[in-house]
Amino acid sequence: MTTRPEFAEFVSARSPALLRTAYLLTGDWALGEDLLQTALANCWRRWDRLSDHPEPYVRQAMLTTFLSWRRRRWNGEVPTGEMPEHGYADSTGAVDERDAVWAALRRLPKRQRAVVVLRYFDDLSEQETARLLGVTVGTVKSQASRALAALRVDAELADGRTADVTTMGEVG
Repeated sequence: MTTRPEFAEFVSARSPALLRTAYLLTGDWALGEDLLQTALANCWRRWDRLSDHPEPYVRQAMLTTFLSWRRRRWNGEVPTGEMPEHGYADSTGAVDERDAVWAALRRLPKRQRAVVVLRYFDDLSEQETARLLGVTVGTVKSQASRALAALRVDAELADGRTADVTTMGEVG
């Protein structure tokens, strides 16, 4: 097998940011890791032909892979209705709000979710987002508008909590 030190350096340096994007697209860390690994494996084969700045190519590969996944994967976990009681103070309000926003984001159609992630989480311009998705700037604007409108009226978010997706970029 051929060694490619530039590829290893790129993966070391950029994987955290790319994994964050993959997580935001899929809504699941394991699926995000699978998405990133699949995209990197595809890019590794073409690494010698990539320019000095391969990140846009890798990001495009992630988006293409994400948008082409047709089947829904079951993760084998079943949520419970009640959490076990613990003897410490409840500080889950912020976590509950964050989870509600993530859930609302996952309910968006894939293209709208991709636009929201790229525009508001990755802070890309409308032009960069349009180029990555292979659509016009007008399509990015309309998809972003529809996505934000859907998030504003989402029933899970409408119970008094405010949801500002532009501040949810800190994944922890």
